[in-house]
Amino acid sequence: MTPTVGLLYSAVKENNQRLKSITEGMSLEEVEYKGPNNNFNSTAQLINHLSYVDLKWVYRIKGESLPPSLEEKYGPALDAEGRLPMIKNKSLGSLVSDYEEIIKMLKETCTQLRDADLERATAFGHDNEKQATIRWGIWHIADHSRYHQANINLLRRWYVKET
Repeated sequence: MTPTVGLLYSAVKENNQRLKSITEGMSLEEVEYKGPNNNFNSTAQLINHLSYVDLKWVYRIKGESLPPSLEEKYGPALDAEGRLPMIKNKSLGSLVSDYEEIIKMLKETCTQLRDADLERATAFGHDNEKQATIRWGIWHIADHSRYHQANINLLRRWYVKET
């Protein structure tokens, strides 16, 4: 990878390793736990959400449409009520494995990029109504993961208190 692309990708990779570390040992019950009063997104929902959003970014970076088979496997982004879709009976191992496949796709895509490509703009958002550079997209993948890792850490603390 070129220097800047490699730097950005390394932030994604490091955050993916951190996600695996903070979720290690979670039971299916904990993965599906939705917090006090059952009104937060579960770890399963959050990891699936990260997978879907990052997958969409991989395809944006490649300049391709997301194949229907991957849309079906990881999507939709939101359910009919505008919330993250419910994820049930999917083990932590399966969620993490699926997410790792997307990180591998990103790595393969990044090996094809040059630093100059990072300035190329691409559409994003629910209706592709916004524009961002590829640089911003890769940084967003890393930043978005860190954000939801904080949510997962909080869920873990609440779960321990309640059990």
